Amino acid sequence: MWSFFARDPIRDFNYEIIPENQERSGIWTLSRGKRKTTCEPVSVFVYEVSQGTEEQTQLAKAAFKRTKTLRHPNILSYVDGLETEKSLYIVTEPVTPLAAHLKVQAEKGGASDLEVSWGLHQIVKALSFLVNDCHLLHNNLGMWAIFVDRAGEWKLGGLDHVTSDQEDSSSLPPPKVINTDLEKYDPPESPSSGGEKWTGDVWRLGCLIWEVFNGPLPRAASLRSIGKIPKQLVQHYCELVGANPKVRPNPARFLLNCRSPGGFMNNSFVESNLFLEEIQIKETAEKQQFFQDLSENLDSFPEDFCKHKVLPQLLTAFEFGNAGAVVLTPLFKVGKYLSAEEYQQKIIPVIVKMFSSTDRAMRIRLLQQMEQFIQYLNEAAVNSQIFPHVVHGFTDTNPAIREQTVKSMLLLAPKLNETNLNQELMRHFARLQARDDQGPIRCNTTVCLGKIASYLNAGMRQRVLISAFSRATKDPFPASRAAGVLGFAATHQFYSVTESASRILPTLCTLTVDPDKNVRDQAFKAIKSFLSKLETISEDPSKLAEIEKDVTMSAQTGGSAATWAGWAVTGVSSLTSKLIRNAPAGSEPQPAENSPTPQPTAGSVTTNTAGKDPETRTQTSSARGIQSEMSNEETAEPDGDRWEDEDWGSLEDPEKVQTDPDDWHSDWSAVSSTHKKSNVGDIWTLRDHHYPPDLFI
Repeated sequence: MWSFFARDPIRDFNYEIIPENQERSGIWTLSRGKRKTTCEPVSVFVYEVSQGTEEQTQLAKAAFKRTKTLRHPNILSYVDGLETEKSLYIVTEPVTPLAAHLKVQAEKGGASDLEVSWGLHQIVKALSFLVNDCHLLHNNLGMWAIFVDRAGEWKLGGLDHVTSDQEDSSSLPPPKVINTDLEKYDPPESPSSGGEKWTGDVWRLGCLIWEVFNGPLPRAASLRSIGKIPKQLVQHYCELVGANPKVRPNPARFLLNCRSPGGFMNNSFVESNLFLEEIQIKETAEKQQFFQDLSENLDSFPEDFCKHKVLPQLLTAFEFGNAGAVVLTPLFKVGKYLSAEEYQQKIIPVIVKMFSSTDRAMRIRLLQQMEQFIQYLNEAAVNSQIFPHVVHGFTDTNPAIREQTVKSMLLLAPKLNETNLNQELMRHFARLQARDDQGPIRCNTTVCLGKIASYLNAGMRQRVLISAFSRATKDPFPASRAAGVLGFAATHQFYSVTESASRILPTLCTLTVDPDKNVRDQAFKAIKSFLSKLETISEDPSKLAEIEKDVTMSAQTGGSAATWAGWAVTGVSSLTSKLIRNAPAGSEPQPAENSPTPQPTAGSVTTNTAGKDPETRTQTSSARGIQSEMSNEETAEPDGDRWEDEDWGSLEDPEKVQTDPDDWHSDWSAVSSTHKKSNVGDIWTLRDHHYPPDLFI
């Protein structure tokens, strides 16, 4: 029982002190620490009674009391504490002394004015809280009393000398008694010279500003030299260090002066921080506008601020605030600052959840920006949680969504399993190529198929590629026919000599009289390429095995997806509308009676430009302007603002699709060979030819 009363409270303390990198902070020793149960990082201020004087012990106990009772967002946050006869422990949020923080920033090129403006804003706000709300005097304001947390937020500490403005300040020893070097920070007037009692704190605030921009203050007289203090701050700084204490502004007045138009603290960074502090009480429309504007400013904001302050707010806004698609752009910008482990832990779960959303605007933005996060998605999540939702886009009534869904397959293909890639995806591609009413989407389906051909297993390639590219060569849209020709050329290694001679060359030869010159040119090039291969084998039959070695090659894996993903979704502009807008009048003839692609009637897609963004309005009006000159293939896009009001379309029964014996979608049974993934082979595109370079995948 006696052993219970003799227990050492320090041993039972719930925090472990890490002895490395300890720093002196006045009479305290600042150490890094962690909670024993959760390993949560903290900072621990330790004062050893045996190593201090009676006056220092008095100050340490006063600081312990003030830190524990004063609560404000800009004052160092108290977490826990322990007071014994031998020592005092104050546990706070993990922080770094301001001097050490500025030294690290200087090694990186120096702290930006944006960061300093917000830091000073926080310190002045904390000082105003003490002076005006608590009627307290800090009496110890300086670089040594300020700390910086992980997000780069400045916190006011050093509460050792805090006293009430109603009592005699001599109740605690002044800082210069403890450290004679601090005498230069005292105001020039005597305590009985008149003026408000807080004028001494305001003077020290001026000293702090001088040191932040110019380094350690050598002597009080140096305050007369402005040095590197920004011009917007000079006038207000001079008021703080004025010789007459009666004209020094109250901290609240100083803050207002610096926040006035053109002031040092009137900038986007301070505005963003102030909004984030009150985001919980803001209206939904205000939050939407804020996150939209935030994307433009994030590049100039400090990295730590983005990671530790903006990111949690973005995640909270999506999870609980119904912020929707507007958080995606800033979320991915902040994601660039995270490590792979942090990205996997914080952002990927949110992305997976976003794909299950019925908000169509959310889905299209995810598809457009997939390149930024695809490398962090594992195959299990892609196949079970993402792909089943993405495929709804293939049958959506809006061409922009179908377009982005097709383009996203180039990124997703390396991670798809056997069933999703060789059966489900091919079924959707067959439907798009055969029945989609937008020529550019049919074209891009062909382009995408050519790019992912190496991921298909050998059996599926033999059944799909020739039929798919042959169908494309009969498409009424010229770019689709060109894509079919280039598809043959880019995947030539997957065809046997017999197939080249009996199936591919006859198809290509019919295009030598195509109405479109670009198609004819590509057809002649492809014919020469295949004829050259046949001539080589004719001259030396022993080369047959070498030339046909890739025909039965196993599917490649996605290990080098990053080397070919550069095309992916580089903007929100609509590929479909661009193609329609740029196509020459009459370039897409009406299909023949036996054309495999049914065409819509004019005006089959309803448009509404009200409420659209400028780019969308431009695309829609441009499409309308040429409708009378172009075929019925050229259909304006539906209003993107009404995506969320419509249901996602369901895929039609594939058995209802018109087929013929040569159709590549006529049989979708499982292929016996096992699907494997490896590096992408030849990459092909229409960019190298006469069509506008930014129009294709």
